[in-house]
Amino acid sequence: MCLPKTHAMTNALILIVEDEPEIAEILDAYLVREGFRTYRAADGQVAIDVQPSIKPDLVLLDVKMPRRDGWAVLAELSRRGGTPVIMLTALDEDIDRLQGLRLGADDYIVKPFNPVEVVARVHAVLRRTSGLRAQRVLRAGALEIDTESYQASVHTSGGSTPLALTLTEFRILAHMMKSPNRVFSRSELVDACLPGSDALERTVDSHMSNLRKKLEQAGKSGAITVVRGVGYRFGNA
Repeated sequence: MCLPKTHAMTNALILIVEDEPEIAEILDAYLVREGFRTYRAADGQVAIDVQPSIKPDLVLLDVKMPRRDGWAVLAELSRRGGTPVIMLTALDEDIDRLQGLRLGADDYIVKPFNPVEVVARVHAVLRRTSGLRAQRVLRAGALEIDTESYQASVHTSGGSTPLALTLTEFRILAHMMKSPNRVFSRSELVDACLPGSDALERTVDSHMSNLRKKLEQAGKSGAITVVRGVGYRFGNA
């Protein structure tokens, strides 16, 4: 298992679940070269354990693995919903393909495979599924928030750090992340993030101060800056 690797071309995170180190290394190398972030798990149980925290955009999933096999992992990921899965397996029987698709797999690739084809399949599946996820998950560098589960986290070399945000702090952060580098006035943030309340503009300063401290403590310093006399700006840095 290794921490995500990054590249400027894309922020998509691919979870590689493969117990054969050589195959995992090859997939990792080709995906990183294409600009994906990667996270590797050497068995099915690790994949099940880390998926909720790292929230991969797609899972490359081997079938025959120790502890929990690919079918068990696929069934659990399908139950949780929302994560596309491409099965990687030496099994080439129609019944195995049908089982994978029945359990919710988005694609099925038989070993031995050309890693270039795997990358092409990853791109294709992400194109089909990215629309809905893009509306739900917002990312800016190491910061990620899920607007459906109201979860926010910062991913660094030290791991993933969840942010314990209040509902108002979450709303402010989500609202600003949708328009990075734009300056938001205090009155605009009150209208957008505290609808129907009697909050004063100075209340925004209090929420913003707490939000900035939590981001800094999680390793995401400088994400929100003050624009004197105007309001606040969220940056991608």
